[in-house]
Amino acid sequence: MQLSISILTSIIVSLVGTSQARVSALEGQVLLGIFGKSNPQSEPPTLDQLWGEDWPFSGLSSYAHLPYHKCLVEPDTDFDIGIIGVPFDTATTYRTGARFGPKGIRAASARQTKLRGYNPRAGINPYNDWAKVIDCGDIPVTPMDNNLALRQMTVGFEELLIKRNVTEAGASRTQFPRLVAMGGDHSILLPHLRALKKAYNGDNQEIHVIHFDAHLDTWSPSKYPSFWHSKQSEFTHGSMLWMAAKEGLINANNNVHLGLRTRLNGEEDNDEDEDLGFTRISADDVWIHQSGVNYVVDKILETIPKNKPVYLSVDIDCLDPGFAPGTGTIESGGLLPRELIYILRKLEGLNLVGADVVEVNPAFDHSEVTTTNGAQVVYELVTSMVKRGKLSFLSQNEQTIESKKEEIELTKLGHGGVIVSEASLKQGYKYVDELRSKIEDEIAQLDFLKGELKAKLNMLEA
Repeated sequence: MQLSISILTSIIVSLVGTSQARVSALEGQVLLGIFGKSNPQSEPPTLDQLWGEDWPFSGLSSYAHLPYHKCLVEPDTDFDIGIIGVPFDTATTYRTGARFGPKGIRAASARQTKLRGYNPRAGINPYNDWAKVIDCGDIPVTPMDNNLALRQMTVGFEELLIKRNVTEAGASRTQFPRLVAMGGDHSILLPHLRALKKAYNGDNQEIHVIHFDAHLDTWSPSKYPSFWHSKQSEFTHGSMLWMAAKEGLINANNNVHLGLRTRLNGEEDNDEDEDLGFTRISADDVWIHQSGVNYVVDKILETIPKNKPVYLSVDIDCLDPGFAPGTGTIESGGLLPRELIYILRKLEGLNLVGADVVEVNPAFDHSEVTTTNGAQVVYELVTSMVKRGKLSFLSQNEQTIESKKEEIELTKLGHGGVIVSEASLKQGYKYVDELRSKIEDEIAQLDFLKGELKAKLNMLEA
């Protein structure tokens, strides 16, 4: 190392003269210090150390400069959380252009990096924690045939969710990878829910939906006024939750809309929405109540059961047009970005099995306002998934017991105008304990019968 400095000094002397040699030699020490310590035993820097860190304006445009993989053609790539683009928008009913949403969100995430990914409110860097988070590229979707596009998206989500492995660190926290989808219009939610149904329904787990949107999106296709009709015309971004409910993809009772402020056909729209199992929270509810956003958070957490799988969908038009002009169907009077982000952060304890950010339309954006908000929402969703860590769901027996306990608690609080005595309350808890004991006895009996059957089969084989 000293020899290198001497050589460097000699070169400098020959070029700039003796009078500047001492200063330039010191500069040489500094230069060498950048690339390695003066200890002769030190390892030279790796190429990744030298050139691996991108600036916000350099490198290819993956989300947050995360490792980019075309996951659908790389079956051996394992991951815990995948950011997936779904550039499809021909189910929209007004301004098209959301097919460019994934590109726009990726570009707006350029200032996010692993180096500066630390989330102060959560106390973690989601890009540098237990989870392997990658950009999975896009699901290539045809814009010419909506039925074919739906099939492509359904198969794509199933491939990524069901047929891929999580990492060794992720295996102790979840069986399946989790996806944050970037739309695309809101119809991409339907194929995502289809894949989640296949993944989690084996354990009899129903998906609960938290839906941020200016619109209900539970309209029957018959609500759209047109004499002309086809199978393909039924598939719109305003009907996908209606379709999801009719296909049995979501829980029938406990789902939430937030940010509503759209015009309706009439009160029958709300009635049909309730029949599909949704609780409605309007944009006005965020400020009209004294507790503001905390009222909204409490309402959501009261509606969505604990220890159940949750899908969180964010239509960027839930924000006021002043903060999200780049979207397909704007509605005045929406949420502020800080309100949306605050609410998302308060929901981080839920079992998020999947999420999306949709209807980002860069063609109508300015100064990356909408895309930046979209990129921030993706960051918050990934943070929540990493912070939550291990997913924990109740078994069918535990669900029965918890349901009975909730009934007792509601009665205790006078729900429905009925208040029970302490003796009745104790009797109710006794019933729950007896039910638990009975279930455990039945399980033990089934195990015994299983053992006997196995022994008899062994005898027959002998």
